[in-house]
Amino acid sequence: MIDSQQFRQSMVGEKSAYENTHAESVWATIKRELVEKGSFDSLEDAKTELFDYIEVYYNRKRRHSSLGYQSSEKFEQQYKQNQ
Repeated sequence: MIDSQQFRQSMVGEKSAYENTHAESVWATIKRELVEKGSFDSLEDAKTELFDYIEVYYNRKRRHSSLGYQSSEKFEQQYKQNQ
């Protein structure tokens, strides 16, 4: 399937110890926090749910320990102000 769609399977490069670490972390978070019941009703439902999760909740409301317990949006605003 990957070859037929002209996707590259590797994100970093061949034989890298960190090959898919970031992608795996993102998908693990989405699965843990969004896909609690196991599946979506339709492709459109999945698109809507993922958009809402990422753009409304994850970036604007969810606090991230790696960002000093701020939302991504707040952290970015502060970063831009300090430039």
